[in-house]
Amino acid sequence: MRTILTTIALFSLCGLCAQEYVPTYGRELPRGELLAYPSAEAAEAADGGNNRYFTRLVEWNLNENVFSTNFTVPFAWANRQVLLHIGQSSGEYELRINDREAAYVADGNAPAEFNITKLVHEGRNTVEIRVVQPSPTAVLESWKENPEPMLGGIWLQSQPTLRIRDVVTKTRIGENGNATAEVALVIKSEALNPRTSRIHYQLLSPTGENAAAGHKDITLEMRGEDTLRFLARIPANMLWSPELPTQYTLLLKTQHEGRYVEYEELRLGFRAVEVRDERLLLNGQPASLRIREVPATISENEIAALREQGYNTLKLLPGPVSESFLNSCDGQGLCVIVQAPIDTSRSGDSRQKEGNPSNDPAWLQAYLERTENSYHTTKRHPSVIAFSLATQSANGINLYESYLNMKRFGDSRPFIYPNADGEWNSDRVVFE
Repeated sequence: MRTILTTIALFSLCGLCAQEYVPTYGRELPRGELLAYPSAEAAEAADGGNNRYFTRLVEWNLNENVFSTNFTVPFAWANRQVLLHIGQSSGEYELRINDREAAYVADGNAPAEFNITKLVHEGRNTVEIRVVQPSPTAVLESWKENPEPMLGGIWLQSQPTLRIRDVVTKTRIGENGNATAEVALVIKSEALNPRTSRIHYQLLSPTGENAAAGHKDITLEMRGEDTLRFLARIPANMLWSPELPTQYTLLLKTQHEGRYVEYEELRLGFRAVEVRDERLLLNGQPASLRIREVPATISENEIAALREQGYNTLKLLPGPVSESFLNSCDGQGLCVIVQAPIDTSRSGDSRQKEGNPSNDPAWLQAYLERTENSYHTTKRHPSVIAFSLATQSANGINLYESYLNMKRFGDSRPFIYPNADGEWNSDRVVFE
């Protein structure tokens, strides 16, 4: 009986592998969540409701595996960019706007954004999202069991033609224990000619005092992108840590031709993570970590309960990671080891031809995309102290290349593959 079941499983797996893999196209570069607001008051409130520049899409029709709905582009969005955000999907999906092909996403675990400005018009528009079944990438997602079509966290927002695309932080510890925080604002222009705007910034301590404030002008050429940076001094007792999860508030506003056109507000924590002599250092000191492996779907109350039980680090299982989960960990002082959504355990451990996908070059692009998505969509959170490339996935060329690709980002946090068995594509670090 066991032999029969094994044979059935192998034929099922072959069927999954036979589906054609389609790489992602038509998507914006992955980033952490950024929401635009029409005023400083709306940005401060950030209640999650609709506003002049933001609309949640919550009512969907489902016909087999196709989700569809209508949305309205208001006149206020004229001469601005229209961005569609899809938080997650049960599988890869095809996006169509007004019956026109817009994009394809091969990793439904990560949030994705799409600039649909050229596909929409003022007034009523339609959106269709076809979740691909059977899933071409099911071989990479052994933790899933025939998932039903599902979407989560979908909204529209409008940003200026010259807009803040991402926010990245870096923290350096000085000899006296104090730190210098660098905040980098990635600015992108969609204009067809040079465009100049002024970016105002203000970084507030938890007590409301200015840690940094000012403005910088930026001129970008046609569809250009550049980065503005400013520094702030962070006292040692104000660094983020599990014992004291201190968070600062970053206020941003974009000014163009004398008018303020966008406001954003973000919570940031500043801390330094590095590996030295195979020890993980947090703010220059050896980190004492008590780790619990959990799914990223656990509730805020469950997170608090684990904190009370003495756990200070969560090692995630593969799957979508929500912004609300990471916000909870930031606020409650729980460190997080993020897991890229790669688990090929159902394919076995063989590195031979047609064995595990980790050693099959045909899957290289999928591995690179999933590990990059996992990194870029979570990197801004102070709770994230390490990144795991895969789990239960043998080893091979695709994980070697994924490790090298991650190291190109210059991040001092460790990139690990727990099943590397001593091979070089995992940073050597002892989590204690």
